[in-house]
Amino acid sequence: MSFTFDNQRPTATVVRSLHPLVIERPRSPVHIHSYGGETPFFEGLGQGRLMATRCDNPACTEAGAAGYLFCPPRVHCPDCLERMTWVDITDGPARTAKVHTHICVLHPGAFNRLPTPSKLISVEMEGVITTLMSHMRVGVPVIGMELEPVFNTSSPTFTILDLSWRQRRAR
Repeated sequence: MSFTFDNQRPTATVVRSLHPLVIERPRSPVHIHSYGGETPFFEGLGQGRLMATRCDNPACTEAGAAGYLFCPPRVHCPDCLERMTWVDITDGPARTAKVHTHICVLHPGAFNRLPTPSKLISVEMEGVITTLMSHMRVGVPVIGMELEPVFNTSSPTFTILDLSWRQRRAR
């Protein structure tokens, strides 16, 4: 049995599936928010670039001294609280990214816009101290699998969904 959105009643509750029960309840208020200091990250995704941050404070004895890159980015250094510097790291992950962990979600929660089942992955990148949660649109993730980023630049949403990953092709 299939259910479709009723465009004549845009605020009606729509049953998407019975087993498992999945309902959609559109809301009429418009939600507006700002990315604030994280704007360069989301702009970059829409332009086919992966942006990270780095602490350039010479007095920072932890992240700054080590030259750590953070992706997902941090607006302020977690150690010295100084504003971070934006760095384009697109080329690095295209050569060094790999699956750190993964999980396949068969029945994701409300507002999921990923294809189901959703193949969620933590991406490990050389030179980056953090792992980035993302998803694979194509293929089956395996721990250690070499990855390359895929950007939605044709019609960017300026959300994290503008970035997905696939198994790295032989070069």
